[in-house]
Amino acid sequence: MVDDHHVVRRGLAFFLNTQKEINVVGEASNGKEAVERVKELQPDVVLMDLVMPVMDGVEGTKKIKELSPHKKILILTSFSDVDHVIPAIRAGASGYQLKDVEPDQLVQVIISVYRGENQLHPKVTTHLMTHVSKGGDRKEQLIEALTKREKEVLAEIAKGKSNKEIAAALMITEKTVKTHVSNILAKLNLADRTQAALYAVKHLRL
Repeated sequence: MVDDHHVVRRGLAFFLNTQKEINVVGEASNGKEAVERVKELQPDVVLMDLVMPVMDGVEGTKKIKELSPHKKILILTSFSDVDHVIPAIRAGASGYQLKDVEPDQLVQVIISVYRGENQLHPKVTTHLMTHVSKGGDRKEQLIEALTKREKEVLAEIAKGKSNKEIAAALMITEKTVKTHVSNILAKLNLADRTQAALYAVKHLRL
C-alpha cells in the first residue's frame, strides 16, 4: 500500500488485513519508497495513491513496471479527471479506483486486478468518454485492422471480463481468447488489457 497520509494508509491496511483473501505485506508513503518495498517484498498487487511528495504515483508506477513489467498496480486516489487518469494508465496501471469506493467493492477490485482484469471506476470511465469524444485520435483508423471476432473480444475486455468469462460469452476456448487478445494488442500497438479497454471505450459502440 502506497499513500502519504498515515492515518488513511493504516486504516485501510487494517481493514484489508481482516479480509481472508488479502494480506498486506508492506506500506510506503511515496513512490520512491514503493519501488524499494516492491523490490524487497514482491507483492502481487500494489495499491498506489497518485499525489505524494518525493515521487508521485505515476512516476512510481513507471519505475515499478520497468523493474517488473507483470506487476499489477491499482491506483486508489481522489482524482478522476483525465489529467490524472491518462498518465496513470499510460504508466502501466492495471486499474484506477476512487477513494469513495465501498470497502467491500474495493476488495473485489483488488482480487480482479490480481487475476489480470482491468478495473476502472465508473466516474473515471465517464470522464474518459467525455474527453475522447471531443477530438480524434491517430489510432482511430487501426480499428479497421481488427477482425469481427477480435472486435467482439475487445468489447468484452472493455467490460472488465477475464479470458475465461470472454470464452464463455463468445462460446470459444480460453486459448483462442488469449490468441485474440495478443493479436488485438499487437494490431493496435497497445501495452496491456487496460489500454485496450480504454481504446474500446473510445472506438467501439458499446
